[in-house]
Amino acid sequence: MSSLPRVYITRQIPPEGLKILSESGQVQFDLWDSDDVPVPRKELLQKVKGVDALVCVLTEKIDAELLDAAGPNLKVLSTMSVGFDHLSLEELKKSGGWGTWRTLWLCGYELANSTVGILGLGRIGVAIAERLKPFKVKKFIYTDVAPRPELASLIDAEYVSMDELASQSDFLTVCCALTPETKDICNKDLFSKMKNTSIFINTSRGGVVDQEDLYEALSSGQIAGAGLDVTVPEPLPTSHPLFTLNNCVILPHIASASYSTRNAMSALAANNLLLGLKGQPMIKELKL
Repeated sequence: MSSLPRVYITRQIPPEGLKILSESGQVQFDLWDSDDVPVPRKELLQKVKGVDALVCVLTEKIDAELLDAAGPNLKVLSTMSVGFDHLSLEELKKSGGWGTWRTLWLCGYELANSTVGILGLGRIGVAIAERLKPFKVKKFIYTDVAPRPELASLIDAEYVSMDELASQSDFLTVCCALTPETKDICNKDLFSKMKNTSIFINTSRGGVVDQEDLYEALSSGQIAGAGLDVTVPEPLPTSHPLFTLNNCVILPHIASASYSTRNAMSALAANNLLLGLKGQPMIKELKL
């Protein structure tokens, strides 16, 4: 399944235009293969469903009916004409709107009765589970370098293997530290074992994920979606393939973005520094 933007061309246009689109490698396109007979309206409305862009000519009326049929993916309309009287300009100003309500539009998967898997159970993993409990999660599972019964008991979580974590989780959240052992630990092998309805979430470090493997898993439908607060590099270039996917949400590393949390972080760093200068044990010290 190609993840390239979909284009529909309403008429057999001259070869130079087709050549440019074909050789660009940036789009996949379908067209009404006739220059003598206009595409029937019924077929046009069917063909534009879900497209990212549309190339039209004067014979096609681009109105509310067609825009609603195309849906929210439609970003670009290019007409092979100087005139634009066939375009409903007011309807084209729908920016910010969401079109006609549809039964499965923007539907996702519920936390209720789900299994949430935690890769790396520390205080952050526990805090995530505590926040998810009110949503009636059925089961918490986790994996780590070894079982962590004291922390697991706080959220009634079961220790499982990495393979079991992948295969059982409806939502898999990554909370481990980035170390030589965890670099690219979330890769093709992990994604291939996940359900095709699973959601992958990473709030730890971008380096724990093989982003090319994640892209393949998302674009092929191997997993349902991903939410990333961290990437490699940061910020991730807007040209990165992950930004072309409608089942991947990327945030600019803002999991700690509240006034109280950032103030607490700065106070901790300052107090650690002062204790270190005095030769006293730090509040939070990384043992080397």
